[in-house]
Amino acid sequence: MANDKIIGWDLGTGGNKASLYDTDGNCLAAVFVPYATSYPQHGWHEQKPLDWWNAVVQSTRTLLTESEIDKNDVVCCGISGHSLGAVPIGKDGRLLRESTPIWSDGRATEEAAEFFAKIDEPAWYMTTGNGFPPQFYTVFKAMWYRKHEPELYKQIDKIIGTKDYINFRLTGRAVTDHSYASGSGIYDLNRWSYAPELVEASGIAIEKFPQIVPSTEIIGEISAAAAEELGLGARVQVVAGGVDNSCMALGAKAYKEGHLYNSLGSCSWIAVSSSKPLLNVRSRPYVFTHVVKGMYASALCITCGGSSYRWIRDAFCKDLSERADREGCDVYDLMTEEARQSPLGAKKLLFNPSLGGGMALDKSINIRGAYMGLDLGHTRADLLRAAMEGISFGLRACLDELRNLTPLSNEMLIVGGGSKSSLWRQIYADIYNMKIVKTSVDQQAAALGAAAVAAVGTGIWKDFDKIDEIHKVEQLALPVAENVASYNRLFDVFQQAGDGQSELGDRLWNLSL
Repeated sequence: MANDKIIGWDLGTGGNKASLYDTDGNCLAAVFVPYATSYPQHGWHEQKPLDWWNAVVQSTRTLLTESEIDKNDVVCCGISGHSLGAVPIGKDGRLLRESTPIWSDGRATEEAAEFFAKIDEPAWYMTTGNGFPPQFYTVFKAMWYRKHEPELYKQIDKIIGTKDYINFRLTGRAVTDHSYASGSGIYDLNRWSYAPELVEASGIAIEKFPQIVPSTEIIGEISAAAAEELGLGARVQVVAGGVDNSCMALGAKAYKEGHLYNSLGSCSWIAVSSSKPLLNVRSRPYVFTHVVKGMYASALCITCGGSSYRWIRDAFCKDLSERADREGCDVYDLMTEEARQSPLGAKKLLFNPSLGGGMALDKSINIRGAYMGLDLGHTRADLLRAAMEGISFGLRACLDELRNLTPLSNEMLIVGGGSKSSLWRQIYADIYNMKIVKTSVDQQAAALGAAAVAAVGTGIWKDFDKIDEIHKVEQLALPVAENVASYNRLFDVFQQAGDGQSELGDRLWNLSL
């Protein structure tokens, strides 16, 4: 019907974004509600599932109020959720742990080691595509529950993901979809199912893992209690949704062979869609099954892209933050304008963005960030531009590896916070030697992907091709041959410096003070 509306929830690491769409995929309104992450011990990163639910409730109610639509116009909803969650619920549906480990929680190192005493680790990676440090994955967190919280473990009926907890609160069904299940640590990418041999090695009963359904499956109608709490009408159809990586890929038009996108968020990555998982034991692309049947989303990342730039904001740009508050503007716009004062290459100043440690492409996981080549002639403008270039160099290394694994499109769609900066888009174009495309979707990619899954699942759309129509190109950045040549020379030095930083990181890690 003409008035029908779709809600897409983007349940991210920093908060939930509720977005309202019409049946043509136009975003009519969006509301963001943040929530906190706690760090009770070294390596522990926890959030409260009730905070997720309250953020969904608050953002949805605000969305409906601000958009002034009739609540009964919302006919379906879909959700994108941050990955590798491990939410324990009992047979009565009770949440068994107030705070649960999120994707970046690394407490389960001993459990991972026990598992790999039985299972060949490279073979595990080639089966699962789980390219993050193994202890991040759900099965090892479940093993940690069993070892360290045995009384809680005995009460567990299901261990579900972040967005699956929200769906459970909406419908009473504890299920997951293939894209989210592919981050469980026990999923076979090629079989599109749990791998019995991996489940057995974990010692966790298969019944504790949720049933897997297609991302587009309608798992139920919203319950009367949930509808009242969210301010929605009855008979809203709830679709299973997907993991954030795959929903964002869909929303960023990366759902066809070789299509790719660049996301600059706290963690920054380049992802490509393909009909086969892109696996390599050395570089460890992390792979999720796509929310689009038969496809995969494979990616490589730098763990602290946007986080590094935010650190620079807080450490060096407090005056710009204060000015942004006074003038009601974005501090990152002010940082960009200052960075424009610095020439290409930032007067031969290099920045390594590994403030949170390394990934498989680095020589050592102990690598740490650095400015290299500093002299007395450098200004803050040079620090800012060098950071933008250094983050882009880190992503260039990811891009080159993906190019080695599969043919890629000759253009890159950019989403996330960095997409707003024309300077950064040109830096990307010159460092990647690719056409960089900014569209109208911008920072709505994950929410749009979630809404698209709901639209297809409920029959509002016949397929996902509608996504291509929704994107309206706003700006292009084309590589400049002279700049490409200069950046290629700098990139060689950046890589050499990174190897040195890795060696230094190892020495510092092992140093006793």
